[in-house]
Amino acid sequence: MISLSHCPGPIGIFDSGYGGLTILHGIRQLLPQYDYLYFGDNARAPYGIRSFDVVYQFTRQAVIKMFQMGCQLVILGCNTASAKALRSIQQRDLTELDPERRVLGIIRPTAEVIGSLTKSRHVGLLATEGTIKSKSYDIEIAKFFPDIKVSGVACPFWVPLVEYNEVDSPGADYFVKKRIDELMMKDNNIDAIILGCTHFPLLMPKIVKYVDPGIRIIPQGEYVARSLQNYLLRHPDMEQRCTRTGTCQYYTTENADKFKESATTFLHEKVCVSHVDFDK
Repeated sequence: MISLSHCPGPIGIFDSGYGGLTILHGIRQLLPQYDYLYFGDNARAPYGIRSFDVVYQFTRQAVIKMFQMGCQLVILGCNTASAKALRSIQQRDLTELDPERRVLGIIRPTAEVIGSLTKSRHVGLLATEGTIKSKSYDIEIAKFFPDIKVSGVACPFWVPLVEYNEVDSPGADYFVKKRIDELMMKDNNIDAIILGCTHFPLLMPKIVKYVDPGIRIIPQGEYVARSLQNYLLRHPDMEQRCTRTGTCQYYTTENADKFKESATTFLHEKVCVSHVDFDK
């Protein structure tokens, strides 16, 4: 067990890159009173193409770092990390690290509400290759709604389009249309599409352009925020361990100036960012 302080601290939001900022934004819209610490492992992004073991090791390392930085509760604001690392960290590592701390993911909150968002019971999923291969959405949705059919398509070029600020380019149109067409060819009864990557809401104008008007597009931010709100209501002991002064700190394993510039695209506000290394 590592040495950690049990003093109240900020709610941690982790992502391999910038996508988790869309989760942070949704949470802060609903719960602005809490303090937050955003940690982006940008130096080793993207996680979507990495193996289960590598994603687990990287995510575990980041969670430990965020615990050391004072977070009592960490949300994996990354679908790949939630799919490939969450269960191992919850079941295996927390007992050793600190059984009183918690790590939550972002797949379950969407799975819990999807039944109210589809009438046809046919749901599409657009995500990274890692999330699609993990079948995490299929498994979680089946727990709550076994009658819902999930069809998924990996979108390998969507994250780079967002990361390199190419969301308005002709290339974005090509790759977005291609994957949506592929998804609808799999199942033309789909009436709801989950954006199973936190980068994808930045492509919303393109996605809406190529999806039929009757199909509901589901970004995760608001559902994760509501789930967190309910979690804190159900666990007042943890709620008391989350500080409340309305602040937000940003950390990255990459260049801080680069992160600051890119974060503006996601948050539409200027942020103060600090570089952090795992060995310090």
